[in-house]
Amino acid sequence: MIFLLTLTNFLTPSLNNLLALMKNAPALVVVMAFFLGWLGCWLPIAAISLKLLNWQPIKPLQPEQKLPLMLSLYLLAPLILGGVIWLTNSSFANYGFVANLALLRSLALGFSLGVISIASLFICQFWLGWCDFEGLNIKQLLSVSFPIFFIALLVGGIEELVFRGFLLTELARDNPLWIAAIASSLIFAVLHLVWEQRETLPQLPGLWLLGMMLVLARICDRNTLGIAWGLHSALVWAIATIDTAQLVTYTGKVSELWTGINKKPLAGVSGIICVLGTSLILWFFERGLL
Repeated sequence: MIFLLTLTNFLTPSLNNLLALMKNAPALVVVMAFFLGWLGCWLPIAAISLKLLNWQPIKPLQPEQKLPLMLSLYLLAPLILGGVIWLTNSSFANYGFVANLALLRSLALGFSLGVISIASLFICQFWLGWCDFEGLNIKQLLSVSFPIFFIALLVGGIEELVFRGFLLTELARDNPLWIAAIASSLIFAVLHLVWEQRETLPQLPGLWLLGMMLVLARICDRNTLGIAWGLHSALVWAIATIDTAQLVTYTGKVSELWTGINKKPLAGVSGIICVLGTSLILWFFERGLL
């Protein structure tokens, strides 16, 4: 008992000093503390997971091995962010996440816009003869779309909370919003290299532009994350479902630069145009023209 009281008396001033330091810390310090804490907590979990999955360092990670690693990383993020919020005396609402009915409405609106955007992209490509629809594979939709839907909601929600919520808000404390938007979107794009380098490199410009579009989505939604979350989740869900069910084959009529290198829409001109078109719709919405 005496030991516990002594330990408490020793730690209390240090904890109070840490709280005072974090409350007044520059944005860059807060951002670094979050990402270092997130990575530091995840690495032991990743090491144990890789051991259980019998991963060999000489072999690339397979999709079934990446999924548990990704889920563990993403599930940790709100916990680490909660710790940062406690240290800095902030709130999830300050980062754009407010649990209410308005969030659900915005989520549904963003998801609908995302599905329409992807549908328009592929309809145009079908019309131009750049790809074909594999109707025989449509029977796989029910078996793959629902699991992917829930994963997409998780991925979209966590990434929006981290990048358009926490990171954008913190960077905007010490910088103009446009600099915070560019920087947070660049970090968002580059960190995708963690999972796959060869396929991600050609997508970096598209991923950065996607990040900028999602910043605009937050601005349109009265600085909350509902539309951005729905839009992001819809894009992940639609593209992953199409790939998994093999609903589309490319005809080779045009270069991959148009349809997307390695069959990734964000690595092609058509995908970039899709993002720009969706951004234009968001801009009209923000201006009250829709």
